[in-house]
Amino acid sequence: MERSLEELETIIRATVCRVCTDQDSDGSCGLEDPGSCALFRLFPQVARAIQTTHSDDIRDYVRAIREQVCSVCRMQDAEGHCETREEVECALDAYLLLVVDAIEEVAGRKFQRPIAFIKAPPIIPLTIN
Repeated sequence: MERSLEELETIIRATVCRVCTDQDSDGSCGLEDPGSCALFRLFPQVARAIQTTHSDDIRDYVRAIREQVCSVCRMQDAEGHCETREEVECALDAYLLLVVDAIEEVAGRKFQRPIAFIKAPPIIPLTIN
């Protein structure tokens, strides 16, 4: 069953906004201008880029987002540089894996990750005395 853009946006808001670092203490968007969030400002392009990319490699999704979304975003300059993205202030870029996972799951496709992403070794080795 194909979901409407409104349904997809509702799912993405439930997934991303609850973990977004710009969230206020009451759970609402803490951005001075919530309409400035590239993820939702350009959501039709985001959804289309993800839905038309079928890959188990996140780099293919990043490429599709850069070509289909970032290229029309007002924050990216003509040379492809985006200060917002470079300063890790772009929600689309920061939460892309969550967005891809959610949209692919709704479509009935599970995004496969290499085993290293599923079970990463501990940072500090555990020792038992």
